[in-house]
Amino acid sequence: MPISPEQKMDLLVSLCKRRGFVYPGSEIYGGFANSWDYGPYGAELRRNIRNAWWQRFVLGRDDVVGIETPILMNPKAWEASGHLQNFNDPLVDCKKCKHRFRADHLLEAKQAEPGYDKEKPVDLKNVRCPLCGGELTGVRQFNMMMKTFVGVMEDPTSVAYFRPETAGGMFVAWKNVRDSSRKKLPFGIAQTGKAFRNEITPGNFIFRTREFEQMEIEYFVKAEDASRAFDMWLAEQKSWVHDVLKLDPSHVVYHEIPDAERAFYSARSVDTEYRFPFGLKELYGIANRTDYDLARHQDASKEDLRYLDPETGEKVLPYVIEPTWGVDRSVLAVLSEHLDIDEADTSDGDKEPRMVLRLPPRLAPVKAAILPLQKKDDLVRVARDLIASFRGAGVSVEYDESASIGKRYRRQDEIGTPWCFTVDFESLNDKKVTVRDRDSMGQERVAIGDVTGWVQNKL
Repeated sequence: MPISPEQKMDLLVSLCKRRGFVYPGSEIYGGFANSWDYGPYGAELRRNIRNAWWQRFVLGRDDVVGIETPILMNPKAWEASGHLQNFNDPLVDCKKCKHRFRADHLLEAKQAEPGYDKEKPVDLKNVRCPLCGGELTGVRQFNMMMKTFVGVMEDPTSVAYFRPETAGGMFVAWKNVRDSSRKKLPFGIAQTGKAFRNEITPGNFIFRTREFEQMEIEYFVKAEDASRAFDMWLAEQKSWVHDVLKLDPSHVVYHEIPDAERAFYSARSVDTEYRFPFGLKELYGIANRTDYDLARHQDASKEDLRYLDPETGEKVLPYVIEPTWGVDRSVLAVLSEHLDIDEADTSDGDKEPRMVLRLPPRLAPVKAAILPLQKKDDLVRVARDLIASFRGAGVSVEYDESASIGKRYRRQDEIGTPWCFTVDFESLNDKKVTVRDRDSMGQERVAIGDVTGWVQNKL
């Protein structure tokens, strides 16, 4: 059933709150600056995406190792990387209604990118306030790093910053990882975790927030191997988008960033863009950062960050290929892509609209639902035994015995559960249950002893 982009976004936000995917943060106090709580199903969806990413790109490869670095680091690291001086957004205010905007957003430029990564002038000539038509102030630069104080004194010596990206910690830890992991070039360092940016105009639900989560890899290579490594990681990112998230290829654009719009240190950059209900926006990115980061940190720290090739004895400062994935944007893309409305049969033989999340089973918060047809002791006992079997196998499962079987199917459809298993009176005799498929709504009988294995094979 066709859904307009505007309808889809409204339905999505409503579904997320009603079914426990995403709630407004601090809601009982009136909310707080575009912050969001991930409810029980949203937290599981995020965890499944993170786990699939870690399994694929860290545990599934022998050339990537994972680390965890702190949110707060020595401020000298951010000075060396250029963030303290240059991590800026162009900011304007309306003289009439006093609303504040990012100037590049008013010009429909790329979103959620620091100014130093784009290096292009912002010309607001003849641009008026989009809310009231008022005159805008001149452009001024606003640093997006969030500041805090470490220790008991709030003075310049105790200033620290929340990391605006996870990459910085991996560059600073490069020397220790290089020396302890015994990996040969090329190899990568992976990390997932929170990052913080004091965005001026957050919005579009969870698309742009001040607190967000990244999944990043810094892949260290010799300069002559950088182009080949870039192509390899671009192919890996495409495979993730289409094979894991199951996004429709027609909804995804791979945008080669032209020379004039790339970061001054980048030899090549590609943005993976997705057609969200509110427009084509950046989902992921990949960049050839050359040796810029290690060179800056080597110069500032006076540590030798070069790699010693054990075969040739040559010392080289590696180039870095950086593929980046956003957890929150992955969640939003998956929900947007797989939210659907079709028709289902009612008990009286009519049709009614059915809202369904056709989530890839591997990512679904709940893999199976166990539904006794009635609250009868014998049926409940069989259902509870099935629940225990699933949990013992590490498969996420949910039990529901309230309301009619049709309403229970609808609940599971809306949270994306791929399979519902109904325990009926016949189950007591033939030792089978009815499995109902979310997408086709087709049904079949499966032996109770085979149910857990049946789901594991499907996954």
